Parts: sequence; structure tokens; C-alpha cells
Amino acid sequence: MKQLIECVPNFSEGRDMAVIKQITDVIEKAEGVTLLDVDPGAATNRTVVTFVGTPDEVIEAAVQAVKKAAEVIDMRHHKGEHPRFGATDVCPLVPIANITMEETVVYARKLAQRIGEELGIPVYCYENAAFQPVRKNLANCRAGEYEGLPEKLKNPTWKPDFGPAEFNSRVAGTGATAVSARDFLVAFNVNLNTTSTRRANSIAFDVRERGRTMREGNPVTGKIVKDEKGNPVMIPGTLKSVKAIGWFIEEYGVAQISMNLTNISITPVHVAFDEVCKKAGERGIRVTGSELVGLIPLQAMLDAGKYFLMKQQRSVGVENEELIKIAIKSMGLDDLKPFNPRERIIEFLLEDHTKKLVDMTLTAFANETASESPAPGGGSIAAYVGVLGVSLGTMVANLSAHKRGWDDRWEEFSQWAEKGQKYKYELLHLVDEDTRAFNKIMDAFGLQKKTEEEKIFRAETIQNASKYAMEIPFKVMQTAFNSFEVMKAMAETGNPNSVSDAGVGALCALTAVEGAWLNVKINASGIDDKTFTGELLKKAAELAREAKETRDDIIQTVEKKIATL
Repeated sequence: MKQLIECVPNFSEGRDMAVIKQITDVIEKAEGVTLLDVDPGAATNRTVVTFVGTPDEVIEAAVQAVKKAAEVIDMRHHKGEHPRFGATDVCPLVPIANITMEETVVYARKLAQRIGEELGIPVYCYENAAFQPVRKNLANCRAGEYEGLPEKLKNPTWKPDFGPAEFNSRVAGTGATAVSARDFLVAFNVNLNTTSTRRANSIAFDVRERGRTMREGNPVTGKIVKDEKGNPVMIPGTLKSVKAIGWFIEEYGVAQISMNLTNISITPVHVAFDEVCKKAGERGIRVTGSELVGLIPLQAMLDAGKYFLMKQQRSVGVENEELIKIAIKSMGLDDLKPFNPRERIIEFLLEDHTKKLVDMTLTAFANETASESPAPGGGSIAAYVGVLGVSLGTMVANLSAHKRGWDDRWEEFSQWAEKGQKYKYELLHLVDEDTRAFNKIMDAFGLQKKTEEEKIFRAETIQNASKYAMEIPFKVMQTAFNSFEVMKAMAETGNPNSVSDAGVGALCALTAVEGAWLNVKINASGIDDKTFTGELLKKAAELAREAKETRDDIIQTVEKKIATL
């Protein structure tokens, strides 16, 4: 599946929209990225831009945006309320989908290197991308701000990670840039049934990581307790990586807890919501709902849906749409205004809107298959048969989780249903991917072959496309084979009244494996690299053999169960 990262550069211009547009135009024209948000601030004289895309394309767009900012912003004339030391002040990368933080760090350092070496701008890597512990904190990297750069660059301790270590004429205009890899930040407000800002603030202080000031005697009016350095002693709040404050929103006539969740892997949205509910309740206040400001990753909503289903002791192995619906209703995200997941979830905004086989009706899919078009062919059909098979296994798991009298086993079956859903979505993706692989071969054969260079390029492209067209059905084989574990478990321990469904699921899984096996073999014939094809054919043959044995074992179990009913 496609890897996605978010880039959130902060540019030191928030008043001149013509300058800002020159920068954002560069991003909008870049291949493979989508500009999501532009948020200028006049007082800070700073604009926060958000765009998303595949890693290499995001890096390229970021480099071009930083380059343009260096051309149109002169730091020698910049003034603003926000700390800053460069035309592109910070440029963090955020992992969004199918990419780890470790992988994002590699891209962040690649971006930093390009800015330093190609653009001649001093770059400091901070947070997860930092090379030195002291540089993890952005405040340390940016200490002294732009005005302190001449002296900072002379100090060997603060030599930039990339780029020039001198305050030359170019750096005088561009300043320095800080690049990082960090977790996704979610702006999240919780609505209260009160109009009191003071009470809302009290709840905010209860939950935010910084907490509240320790006082002697009366916790509100008592003398502030200070440490030996004269700094106020703080009583930490209950939520890590959370900043919060209480305020009153005239538009809605309610008080809110306004939170920045700076690391949703530490404190997810649903945990923050429930903790505010708890602390509000202790103060006689009720939470009525919540409000998401900006965007949220899909996984955060899926995790929230699963969390609230588990609190109800219900199976979490349901489709993503149901999980999102549960999350919205459980947190009251539609309390103040309608919440449209298609407009608020990042991955949905970035969906490829080209026609997909899996979005067709059953009849339309059958008609397309039966037409004179060569795709979808056997590979896509094999993948879809696998989808149907594991869907039956997942159904048995969900029925078992909800079976009367089996309440103490709901979590066991929920876990099996969740596994089934995972295999289902993987196989659904492969339905269209197999057709895309076939189309890549057709496109390769359509390349020009007039010159010797064109002939060589065409031949290499055909070979690469053919290898890919062999690898995709092999992935179908692997995924369908792995999905047997769901049907096997359900045949052995699931609701006995649905054991035949587990059996049909196993039959479908074998059809998927053997159908994809045929496609692996036929695509091998057009590949010159016989070492590659030989190894993959050997693995596929063994997988097909094991799949048949597994199907036989499951069917034997099913037959025995049916005989006892």
C-alpha cells in the first residue's frame, strides 16, 4: 500500500498573501503531493502550510518550496511575535500511512541534506531526526533566533548538521532552517455543558501534561511554591504529550477544553476524550461532545472506534466505515456541526478517484469480467474469491463473539474477526493491483522502439512490468494462504451452527491460492531472468501444496462438526 507522509513547513511571512501564494503555488504544481491547508498569521508574521504525499515527492516539493521561500523572503527585514530563525523556519515531516517513524527520519535527514547542500542554507535536525540529544529540542536549535545566528554559526558546538557554517550574504537573507520527523499533532476540543471558562480551565489543568502550579494551602489562592532556582513547582496533569486550556466559544455558547495532542501514539484522541469526561464528571460537569480542528489520520479514527467497541465488549472485527461511525458517535464529533469523514480524514482526501473494480456492484463487476476487455482477469478474480472466503471466516468470528451464552469469549472471537478484516482489506487491494499490473505490461509494450535507446528502455520496462505481474498474484497466494488461519480457528472453535460457512471460506481460500498460482506460472514465461522466476515458482508451488493440505484439514473438521449437529 502507498506510503504517505505529511510536511508542515512554517514560512516567515504571514502578511503578504502575494508572497505566500508564490510559495504555495510551487507546492500545488508538484507531482505526487496534495496541498491541504494554508494558515497565515499576521501577528506572528508566519504561515503554516500542510501538504501530503508519497515520501520522495514530498521531499522534492519541500525542497522547491524552501528554495522559493529563500527567493521571496528576506530575513533581514522580518519581524514577528513567533520565535524564528529562517525564511523557512521549520520543516517537519510526519508519518501518516504505511510508514514508520524510523523510515520518516531517513527522509527528514535526506531533506535536510538537500536543503543544506543544494540551497546553501544552514540546517539543524531536531526531534526524532536529531543527530545529537541536545538538538532534539527545537528551542535549543532556535535559541538566539535569527539575530543570534552570526555568533551561533561561529560556535563549533552549534555547527549546522548540513549547509554552511558561516553567516555569509546568502544566509543573511535566508537564515537557518530546522528539519524534523515528528508525530502527528491533533487539535481537539471537548465541549462542556457549562459557560464557565474558569471551570473549563480547571479541567484543562487536570489533564494537560504541564498540569498546574503548586500552591501552599488553598490550591487556587495559596502562595506559589517555588524550587531552589525560584521556578514555580508544577503538579503534572494526567495526560502525556497534551497541551490544554479552557475557553468560552461565543459561536456555540459553550465552554471547551482546547487541546493539542502532540503525540497521538502516546495519548490518542479517544484516551484524551475519556479522561476529560472523567475529570469533568468529578467537578459536576458533563461532556456533551467534541470538535476536531483540521485533519486526522485514518488510523486514529479506527483506533477510537475499536476502543469504544471494546468498552461495550463487542467485536472490533468490523469494516472501517463502522469503526469510524462508532468513533464519531462515541466522542460526539458531530455535536456542534456535521462531521464528514470524507473531508476530515487525511487518507480520504488523498484517495485515488479513478474507477476501481472493488467499488463496482456485484453485477457490474461480473459484467466487466465477462466483457471483451482482458482485465479483470484470473488474477483479480482469484483475489476476490479470497476476499469472499476470509469474509465468511470473519462472519463466523463475529457471530461467535455475539453468541448468547458465550459472553466470556467475545474478546477471543473479536481478535479473530480483526485478523479476518486485515486479510480482507489486503486482498481487496490486490483485486485492483493485479489489473494495474497487467496494464503496466500493456503500457510497456506500447512504448516507442525507434532508436536503440528506446528499444533498450522498452525491453527493460517490459521485463520489470512482467516481474511485477508475477509478484502480485504471488502476494495473492500468500495472503489467501495466511487467511486460512481464520477459517481453521472458526471451524474448530467457532459457532457450530455456522461451521459450514467456515468450510466454504476455506474452499474459496484454496481457489484463490490455486487461481493466483496459475497467474504466477503464466507470467513467468515472459521473463528473461530465470533465477528470479525459478525461485518464485518454487515458493509458489510449495505454497499451493500446503494450501491444499490445509483446506483438506479444515473440511475434515467441518464434516465432523456437521455430523454431530
